Amino acid sequence: MRFYLTTHKRHWIALTDVPLFLKYEHFGVGTARSLPRAIGRYAIDSGGFTILQRFGRWTTTPQQYVDDLRRIRDEVGPFDWAAPQDWMCEPAIIHGGTYGGQHFTGTGLSVAEHQRRTVANYLHLRELAPDLPIVPVLQGWELPDYEHCVSLYHRAGIDLTRELLVGLGSVCRRQSTNDGAAIVTTLATHGIRLHGFGFKTLGLKKVGHLMGSADSAAWSYHARRRPPMPGHTTHKNCANCLPYALNWRTKVLAELPASIPPVRLGGY
Repeated sequence: MRFYLTTHKRHWIALTDVPLFLKYEHFGVGTARSLPRAIGRYAIDSGGFTILQRFGRWTTTPQQYVDDLRRIRDEVGPFDWAAPQDWMCEPAIIHGGTYGGQHFTGTGLSVAEHQRRTVANYLHLRELAPDLPIVPVLQGWELPDYEHCVSLYHRAGIDLTRELLVGLGSVCRRQSTNDGAAIVTTLATHGIRLHGFGFKTLGLKKVGHLMGSADSAAWSYHARRRPPMPGHTTHKNCANCLPYALNWRTKVLAELPASIPPVRLGGY
């Protein structure tokens, strides 16, 4: 499993060769005169959860998205892959309201419509940018939803078992539960190479061996609840600190089960 360290600090890609995962918006393509050059691998999240939470719809057109991805590729360096502009299926995203102190606008659409739009967007992006490694994403809420999403791709002529990687959406908040584990296990059994968005240590220990890759920002939450590292006297905690993030990543990887063979990804 390739483990990406999630960060909102775009300059980190010029400071470490550890695989990084960044939201598209954090590159600041619309305002930045120049972008840092990556010295390691990285992948790009479209930031759909935040956008749909705020606006209940996508505010960036597919053409603008691929234009910006091309600039990132050309200036920062080739990325492993980028997520499409998919539609998350968490109840908060669909119905709206306040959850955990956060306001959600709500799309007012159904899970099935979110899935249809997710697949349609992937097909559109692939048509607009066959030169970019944009991966399909499976969306749903219950296991039958994800199996239905697989069938939507199949009807569109996309064999997910032949894809380099397939994102697994709307699972991060249930990753360590039995339901979350069942979704990952079933889809992996189908021969789909999954990427787990936003996985934490419990989820990684439970199903990480079944995925091709995963990303996590759990290090930042971990740091906010602890004093800063020795010598880090300029900040009250290390929630935005690269050395802390790298130490956390090393410890997490060391604690993952070593007896379970990794998923082989060919040239990936």
